[in-house]
Amino acid sequence: MNAFPLYDGKTPLSVSDFTPTLTYYAPTEKKSDACVVIFPGGGYSMRAPHEGDGYARFFQENGIASFVCEYRVKPESFPRPLLDARRAVRYARANAEKYGYSPDKILVMGSSAGGHLASLVSTYRGELEGEEGDSLREVNSIPNGTILCYPVIDMVGEYTHVGSRTNLVGESGKAFEEISTCDILDENTPPAFLWHTNEDGGVHVANSYKYALALRSFGIPAEVHVFPYGRHGLGLCLEDAHVAQWSALLLNWMKVMNF
Repeated sequence: MNAFPLYDGKTPLSVSDFTPTLTYYAPTEKKSDACVVIFPGGGYSMRAPHEGDGYARFFQENGIASFVCEYRVKPESFPRPLLDARRAVRYARANAEKYGYSPDKILVMGSSAGGHLASLVSTYRGELEGEEGDSLREVNSIPNGTILCYPVIDMVGEYTHVGSRTNLVGESGKAFEEISTCDILDENTPPAFLWHTNEDGGVHVANSYKYALALRSFGIPAEVHVFPYGRHGLGLCLEDAHVAQWSALLLNWMKVMNF
């Protein structure tokens, strides 16, 4: 797999020499018309390979197309990660025929802070500085489904992951309420699959509960799996057979939801 630049030309609003990229993983034997755009976690300060390439290879082996988006992180603050996420969804949708999946079955996936970004592109409706020159501006950037693995969600309450929030928006400035995805979720938010562990010491499990409850308030389907034990950042979790069930449950959910 070869990574290619996310943007046609200059990266909008860039304050570093980092170039956001997409990497496409073709399914070994196609079994789904869906495509998953993956945002690795890392507290908005890095991007964890096992939550990017690791997931993409899992989808590849299970007949599902995917892209890994290497989006901007600190010192590149809001709205840059969201600009990259929207562009990635638009690219995946605009090129559906080229890659052989449905433009109406574009899902996003993220873990930890990558889960926040996946939920943000699913819920944030405001215009963004830097979007006006995007060649794909008219392509819908709202995904059809959202996959959240131990996600950062709440940006205002007691369950906030302060490190992710600070790296994204700083100590002040952008109103925290505007990026708290359980609070900005609306009737156009796509259905979601979420999983977490109850003892997660990095991102409190209440983040997943709050997102699922917000979806329920709008009558939007959500499937939630909370495992009793397990550290933060497990990814596919090959170290624990019980928690590792989540990936098979995800594939079942995708079938039930016609992805």
